[in-house]
Amino acid sequence: MADARDLKSLGPQGPSRFESGLRHHPEAADGTKAGMSDQRRPIYLSPAVSLGVWLIASVLLGCVVNPVTGRPEVTVVSAKQEQELGREAAEEVARTMGLTDDPGRSGYIKALGERLARESPRQDVAYTVHIVEMQEPNAFALPGGYVFVSRGLLPLANSEDELAGVIGHEIGHVAARHAARRMTVSAPFAVVSGITGFAVGLVSSKLGHAVAGITQFAGNFVIAPYSRDQEREADSVGIEMAAQAGWDPAALSRFLATLEREAELQSGKPRRTSFFDTHPATPERVVKIAEQAKETTRRAGHPIAGTRAEFLARLDGLIVGDDPAAGVFQDTRLLQPSLNFTVTFPNGWKTQNTPVAVLAAEAEGRAFMLLGVAGEGDDPGETARALREKLHAKEMQIEQVMIGGLRAARAAVEAKTEDGPVVLDLTWIAHQGRVYQVTGIAQRADYLKFETLFAGVAQSFRPLQAKEREGIHVVRLRIVPAHDGESPEQIASRTGSEWDGKAVAVANGLEATTRLQKGQLIKVAIREPYRPPR
Repeated sequence: MADARDLKSLGPQGPSRFESGLRHHPEAADGTKAGMSDQRRPIYLSPAVSLGVWLIASVLLGCVVNPVTGRPEVTVVSAKQEQELGREAAEEVARTMGLTDDPGRSGYIKALGERLARESPRQDVAYTVHIVEMQEPNAFALPGGYVFVSRGLLPLANSEDELAGVIGHEIGHVAARHAARRMTVSAPFAVVSGITGFAVGLVSSKLGHAVAGITQFAGNFVIAPYSRDQEREADSVGIEMAAQAGWDPAALSRFLATLEREAELQSGKPRRTSFFDTHPATPERVVKIAEQAKETTRRAGHPIAGTRAEFLARLDGLIVGDDPAAGVFQDTRLLQPSLNFTVTFPNGWKTQNTPVAVLAAEAEGRAFMLLGVAGEGDDPGETARALREKLHAKEMQIEQVMIGGLRAARAAVEAKTEDGPVVLDLTWIAHQGRVYQVTGIAQRADYLKFETLFAGVAQSFRPLQAKEREGIHVVRLRIVPAHDGESPEQIASRTGSEWDGKAVAVANGLEATTRLQKGQLIKVAIREPYRPPR
């Protein structure tokens, strides 16, 4: 939950960061009807409350020379505006998705980016590369030189050359001003938050903007799919930069082939975001990259991790999937070891754990819940009164209660939205120097159906027990030597890998029928007891 002013301050997210990632729970919903107590009967707020609107308008058409093509082109976004838009979007990515808290790997990725950036045909921006806390294999670039590689992409790389190819491709998008060119086509645009954004905004002043804004702004615009021509252009620029910096320009082709195999492997599983959502790939594209690479001169260079063993050593221990430090779900129960609490959400509700809040939605979308940090301190009543003053809700009644042995306060308030009046069921809980806010949201007509359910979630909040903490596990990437003649399936079985033989083969760039050589280093995914960082 960083409060970043610029990307320099968007360093590793600390233990207060909630984990990102969507998890579904198939059990049936069990909402219970109950009457609303007189003490907590909501009052009505007027005028209507809504969160901010992002709008790009009043921009003048300009003509600039594209640094990649050398041709003049019309754009509505100046280089200065492009930098500012990119900086704001990058701050949202850091706040809402989170950046890796591993300084070793972050520094390695940064160093790769700096080498590649020196070869970029565009030198009027300061390129920065970060690892974003995203489980799915993906990478994206924002205007102004901000490049992000997901944590989930790293386990699929088998050499520094491949990783350099991916980063070079993203820098190619920035160099060719592809985002600015899409702004010219799409502007003006706006992002308007709804009920969920309003409720999240009650947790902290920045929360509503972060949660409601980034999913639409980044998802629909900043990292929206590029055209195939733009992809080809980024490929061309990227492999040229990689070759000039001393890396194998053909490595990007190999990595795209691995990503395609991984996407096919996941095709029978629940849909998830992937690299190809924003980077359309075809076999022809992979072939074209390989052909261009043959005609590209590779300069002499000194790789940071020159051998496969050195490269894999930098990946050893990488978390695969959920990061327990940010919280993990066990069925409907969230366990947060870093913040030392647990809370249980209703059966059948969909949950999403982000760096700024935990969100839950009833299966039919009739009610929502959010959990986040409302502020520092140990007096939940003071936090509640501050919100009452902020909302000018003098009649809002605050009830002092105890929850799980912790000081707490409760209230209900009614507010207008574009979709009609909603009731916000609010609970504040003081725990270890922070005041957490549990917010239940339902249309006024449906509130009585969910009031008891909302209260039950708040009442489930309590400190973690030692046995619960000991039961938390993490899956990490481990590098193991193969036995002579082993198959990927056999090494997966021998090591107890969470990946099966097919997944091990794909992650290592092998065929399922490959017979491994003695001592050959292989990536596997091993479940281990979680040990929080000291």
